[in-house]
Amino acid sequence: MTATGTGTGTGTGPDSGAGPGPVSGTGIRLKAPAPGWSIEADVVVVGSGVAGLTAALRCAAAGRRTVVVTKARLDDGSTRWAQGGIAAALGDGDTPEQHLADTLVAGAGLCDEAAVRTLVTEGPDAVHRLIRTGARFDTAPDSDEIALTREGGHHRRRIAHAGGDATGAEISRALVGAVRAAGLRTIENALVLDLLTDADGHTSGVTLHVMGEGQHDGVGAVRAPAVVLATGGMGQVFSATTNPAVSTGDGVALALRAGAEVSDLEFVQFHPTPLYLGPDAEGQQPLISEAVRGEGAHLVDADGTRFMVGQHELAELAPRDIVAKAIMRRAHEQGVEHMYLDGRHFGAQMWETRFPTILAACRSHGIDPVTEPIPVAPAAHYASGGVRTDLRGRTTVPGLYACGEVACTGVHGANRLASNSLLEGLVFAERIAADIAEGPAPASATHPDPALTPAPATDPAPASAPRTTLPLLAPETRTAVQRIMTAGAGVLRSAGSLAHAAAELDRLHREATEASAGTTHKSPEPGVEAWEATNLLCVARVLVAAAQRRTETRGCHWREDHPDRDDASWRRHFRITLDADRTLTLHTTETAAFPPTTAS
Repeated sequence: MTATGTGTGTGTGPDSGAGPGPVSGTGIRLKAPAPGWSIEADVVVVGSGVAGLTAALRCAAAGRRTVVVTKARLDDGSTRWAQGGIAAALGDGDTPEQHLADTLVAGAGLCDEAAVRTLVTEGPDAVHRLIRTGARFDTAPDSDEIALTREGGHHRRRIAHAGGDATGAEISRALVGAVRAAGLRTIENALVLDLLTDADGHTSGVTLHVMGEGQHDGVGAVRAPAVVLATGGMGQVFSATTNPAVSTGDGVALALRAGAEVSDLEFVQFHPTPLYLGPDAEGQQPLISEAVRGEGAHLVDADGTRFMVGQHELAELAPRDIVAKAIMRRAHEQGVEHMYLDGRHFGAQMWETRFPTILAACRSHGIDPVTEPIPVAPAAHYASGGVRTDLRGRTTVPGLYACGEVACTGVHGANRLASNSLLEGLVFAERIAADIAEGPAPASATHPDPALTPAPATDPAPASAPRTTLPLLAPETRTAVQRIMTAGAGVLRSAGSLAHAAAELDRLHREATEASAGTTHKSPEPGVEAWEATNLLCVARVLVAAAQRRTETRGCHWREDHPDRDDASWRRHFRITLDADRTLTLHTTETAAFPPTTAS
């Protein structure tokens, strides 16, 4: 995938505001066996975090036959790892307008204000509906009022939490319980492969591979006229991340192959304070929640100096990109790999009651926060960009929706405000369900089929897009992709580092293509590890292409060779599509506002 240039005739100049035109798909698919089984539904939701399960519950409540597909178990997604909480204007004196203001500041000029306003105004009611679903948030002492705390970038206490630092786990527990109580059909341990579309380019379901034995195994299909992507993030594209192992960018890669637009992939938020486990640490790193700083912990260097004081009016509670950059600067100045988070003044009781999960994680790695500072260093945490949607969660492919971290709603701009992610998943999942419910009544309304009986496993491709398959990467290539991205497109980026990363990723793609053609070593067999590695390479190349093009520093995109923010040139977004010949086309919006999606 080579990005096209910015010259005339390439489709990469500023938009006139119109959408990209009808989408027929690229015809590109992952190499996989033909589906051996198929089931019918009205809606298939891919993902089981707060966004996916909320969408599924609301669609089912509206009378739509809904199937949930998830890559691991129902409660194994990214939501369960969320420690800090969910942000909403729930406290006395707080207002949606104040929440909006903090979000816009964190987004560094690239938030879609209409999307943010939707989030902050609908957010409080959405949280109360979540509570009615069964989620139990911590309350203030001797009160039924929700206990609220602060995190970076927030000027007020508006973060609701549960179990001290186990908010995501509690939300996941409540939603999984509700899904099971409602009797929704679920397919666990299933990796989604590709979108199915009809001859008109409209969504008609997904192909998927079920790992292990059960009612279904191997490659199959779920046929549905509405597909909701809620697959989470792509943190595993870097060596060190707070994301679980399942976060391999599958939803973004699927959407690109289906012809959908993605935006803002260059804006990857690196959390400032994961636990530092050494220079060679790889995979999921323990997260030290921003809520620890919200309760008064200090960032210090090896000499005990609070280096965030004077850097920002909020000091340790500055937006995450500012804190991450400050940690990296001080580490480089002192020739070290990490800084420290000092919460010794909390005392044992506070650590044990407010942050029991973090305390246990630290102690399991030989660090006792009660008696010593915690070594911390930034790691990949959250993708602010993703599959571009409108305010109803509709993508540029008719019938395909996206919500949660896989989506780019315009809420986060260039940098996500802390604890807005759970709220975004909740609010926009409800909006997607409402849009689906407002559509034509499905055939199942007159011919109910609660058992979802097997159907013929056909897989028509649009006539306008002859099918081709991507060359698969060998499973061991995953580590190479991660190291290339960490070195070239991590917290610190430059023209040189990005060019080297692009060249190395191109080399991996070329080697896979040669292997697929039989000109070098044998191509890997289709399977979960090869599919994941191929998806990671796909999203890595898009991220690097966008980061190369954005010659400024904004939000969590930090270019050492372009250290200043350039609103005149770059207060705009890239709209990126994958072409049938596997090249990328980058359109640039004229302003920070997105044009309508095709489906609008």
